[in-house]
Amino acid sequence: MRAVENALGITIPDNARIIRNLISGIQYVQDHVVHFYHLHALDWVDIVSTLKADPSKTSSLAQSISDWQKSSTSYFKGVQDKLKAFVDRGQLGPFSNAYWGHPAYKLPPEANLMAVAHYLEALDWQRDVIKIQALLGAKNPHAQTYIVGGMSIPVDPDSQNALNAGSIAFMNGLAQKAKDFVEKVYIPDILAIAPFYLDWAGYGAGVGNFLSYGQFPHDTVSNTDNLYLPRGIILNKNLSKVHPVDHQKITEHVTHSWYEYSDGNDKAKHPWDGETNYKYTGPKPPYEFLDTDEKYSWIKAPRYDNKSMEVGPLARMLVAYASGHKRVQEVVNSVLKKLGVGPAALFSTLGRIAARGIETLVIAEQIPVWIDQLARNMDKGDLKIHYGEKWDPSEWPSEAQGYGFYEAPRGSLGHWVKIKNQKIQNYQCVVPGTWNGSPRDAQGQRGPYEEALIGTPVANPEQPIEILRTVHSFDPCMACAVHVIDIHGTEVTRIKVV
Repeated sequence: MRAVENALGITIPDNARIIRNLISGIQYVQDHVVHFYHLHALDWVDIVSTLKADPSKTSSLAQSISDWQKSSTSYFKGVQDKLKAFVDRGQLGPFSNAYWGHPAYKLPPEANLMAVAHYLEALDWQRDVIKIQALLGAKNPHAQTYIVGGMSIPVDPDSQNALNAGSIAFMNGLAQKAKDFVEKVYIPDILAIAPFYLDWAGYGAGVGNFLSYGQFPHDTVSNTDNLYLPRGIILNKNLSKVHPVDHQKITEHVTHSWYEYSDGNDKAKHPWDGETNYKYTGPKPPYEFLDTDEKYSWIKAPRYDNKSMEVGPLARMLVAYASGHKRVQEVVNSVLKKLGVGPAALFSTLGRIAARGIETLVIAEQIPVWIDQLARNMDKGDLKIHYGEKWDPSEWPSEAQGYGFYEAPRGSLGHWVKIKNQKIQNYQCVVPGTWNGSPRDAQGQRGPYEEALIGTPVANPEQPIEILRTVHSFDPCMACAVHVIDIHGTEVTRIKVV
């Protein structure tokens, strides 16, 4: 979308900018909370340990860190009884497949009980707050109302079939609910759990280079530099300088990927000239083992100026912090002070967790601002959502190319498109999971996942919870990282759902 707008020189209306910011913003907040509680917390929280907790002590702990309303002894006793019933029936459900009792778990039973209670609360909370995206985008996570040139959802205070005053009130209520949970549950939980795992500020540092395309534009120009979260690059963990981003310096390698480039696998290609060809002539990908001297991944290896880059919440917060973003600096400094650590702690597994929480708070605070901007436009009669009147493909240039920058919750997402005679001639996307999960490149440089695991202690190779902690801190998504289809419709694999 942004890539096509860039190729055709399209400027979107202000209402489209605001609606896009709101859809992205609430997805950040919901996605980050879901990641912390439902995808990552159980790497640190021992569910079975909760059965040994004293609910009154859990209540005291919860009340000491927050004024969240659900903090009574009876509340935590009810959660504990529910968990005990699951255990007694041998039906732990989503909690069944884990390494309970592993020596790497360090939380006392009372902290575990508090975290599990909030895990369950977050299930209901996220279902409600994401209704903002459902209202504006029709579907989560892949909104359906984005169109080249703006949005398809109408804005009209006098229509029941458009965004109106009722929509504004509805979103404001959900935005307040989102912010309350982040302020009173998510951030306090991070600050309560992290002190037991401060050694993880020394693991998982990764490549030390960070890329952010920036997100949440203040104006309507494609790929604008006027962004709420700034664009930039941090090199070698140096926070004293933020480098500009030049999309021409982005390339992809396939040296260790199961793909072939037409002019040789030792070359690197810019996405405008990119190829995604599964024409590997060697043996079938050896799923039973990995030959890392050869090809061993379905993921390409993106590089910026020949450097491996980490993307995601940590990259965005580091770039914002180093760029002088006032609110990010305030929250980062506050969290570091409460944990008794310096900025160097951010370059770690624990740092990724903290950065994700910090970003969630900063964006949750900003959502009401965007809602107010939309309301003010409606009040003054600005109802435009699409640039529309110039939408005539016959007037497009015979050839055009463009790129679009976006920051998804997981990190930097870029799209590159070449258009010829109103049709796509070539299209490539480089997504967050491709940056972070990349294999080694032609120079042997590891990707962020691989580099971050170097030096990680593993107490029991049969139960490598320490590996999970670092990999999960990136919020991995292999389905996002790999973009492969079989144009002949051949069945590649079959998944049995039970």
